[in-house]
Amino acid sequence: MGNFTLDRRTLLRGAGALGLAAPFGSMALTGLAGAQNAAAPAKELKKIKFATNASAICLAPVFVAKEQGIFAKYGLDVELVNFGASTEALLEAIATGKADGGVGMALRWLKALEQGFDVKITAGTHGGCSRLVTPASTGLKTLSDLKGKSIGVSDLASPGKNFFSILLNKEGINPVSDVEWRQYPGELLQVAAEKGEIHAIADGDPKAFFWLRDNNYVQIASNLDHGFENRVCCIVGLRGSLIRDDLPTATALTRALLEAQDWTVAKPEDAARAFLPNAPKDKSTDDLIAVLLAQTHNHNPTGTDLKKEIALYAGELRDVQVFKQSTDPDAFAEKVYANVLTA
Repeated sequence: MGNFTLDRRTLLRGAGALGLAAPFGSMALTGLAGAQNAAAPAKELKKIKFATNASAICLAPVFVAKEQGIFAKYGLDVELVNFGASTEALLEAIATGKADGGVGMALRWLKALEQGFDVKITAGTHGGCSRLVTPASTGLKTLSDLKGKSIGVSDLASPGKNFFSILLNKEGINPVSDVEWRQYPGELLQVAAEKGEIHAIADGDPKAFFWLRDNNYVQIASNLDHGFENRVCCIVGLRGSLIRDDLPTATALTRALLEAQDWTVAKPEDAARAFLPNAPKDKSTDDLIAVLLAQTHNHNPTGTDLKKEIALYAGELRDVQVFKQSTDPDAFAEKVYANVLTA
């Protein structure tokens, strides 16, 4: 991943340098030719509708790309559309052309892509942001302690349920028969745990991160441990027709999003400020920086690296009965991934 990431970032810097060099070259030529030669008009930006979840801090780089002019640098005028946690509506919007692309959690998107949505994955954006936590009073400390226990989730197709089902399965615990999954509205998960109705909560940042600041909660696992330290969590998906009919725009959009990831790594305070209007009202910029630093925004695979990670997830989801048993992981990864960065 190291060499690939450096090459990709070099490519991004090169693309940006070309964008910056053109205006200065134009100015020089204008001066040589004389005042009668007017500078060429600015190229009109390509309008794009991009779907996101404004409550997910791990997607803060999308707001960075908008606020810091990265989309515009790549010739794009991007309108951000907040779909919240409604993944099915988001993917349907992309597949039917009502949106051009979006960013979301791989373990929520992949099942929908197995079912045939015309959406292609073009990049990974980061790792981390799913946590399995428990009230300290339960005494639970490990995954094996959860056998026979109940776990609260916001919905029964949530990425938290899918991911921690994978972890439980790897620990020899059947996630279908050895634990009970109970669904609660997201804002009631903590209440249910404190009432003893559930023994643990599988949820995401920023909520889960801040629960752990309360000494009444401890973390059992996350999607940055148990061998998943270098796995992607969220992915970029673009409508298939955009890639087929306008590959340069698909390429520009993907490169802009990857550059925003690099910006977030270098200047997390900018990402925190960009996300702050969407954050809980009692949280500060410093609070949000802490969440971002707990995630791996420097892990954004593309190409063969990303296809390998998609295939691994596909096999693991098949093992826990989320994917069809007939699905071939490698063929699935090949089908849903589109390499737009060689254009």
